[in-house]
Amino acid sequence: MHGLVNRSIQCFLRDTYGMELWAAVAAEAGLEVQGFEALLSYEDALTDAVVDAAAQRLAKSRDALLEDVGIYLAGLEPLRRLLRFGGVDYIDFLQSLDELPERVRLAVPELDMPDLKLVPAGQGRFILICRASHAGFAAVFAGVLRAMADDYGALVLIEAGGSDADPDAVSIELHEAQFASGRRFDLARPEHI
Repeated sequence: MHGLVNRSIQCFLRDTYGMELWAAVAAEAGLEVQGFEALLSYEDALTDAVVDAAAQRLAKSRDALLEDVGIYLAGLEPLRRLLRFGGVDYIDFLQSLDELPERVRLAVPELDMPDLKLVPAGQGRFILICRASHAGFAAVFAGVLRAMADDYGALVLIEAGGSDADPDAVSIELHEAQFASGRRFDLARPEHI
């Protein structure tokens, strides 16, 4: 797994739950407390060990933890900006998801992004298929979709695949595209005063 993915999980755990939790998870997974280097690659088993140790310590399911990681990532301003370039409203954003892996590869060519395919499933309903070489990306994308619905001010029901459903699928049911005022977004980079 790319170090950027692992580092993102590390930063989520540290920023959300504190250094003490991260240190315990790192020790349990056999890592130094400094954790992952963003530009290196690591065995998938190490990523799984970190996620499993964190899920157990937090008494969460693996998918719930990964969904929280997706929410966290969409809240980071550089990634939020990348996602918001997908469209002016939530429907535009959803329809641009097929292009997201290519946009990410422009910035980080060696990052193995899942293939994304948005499939219409009726009035206001969609299925996002996240085909990846490693399990868990659908849960992360469920979190990203949830956070971006809030960002756009849309009322959306999102459910990651379960035991009976495709584990690589996320169902999206858009109830109201302009339910609330979304977060402000300008194409120009915000100026820091």
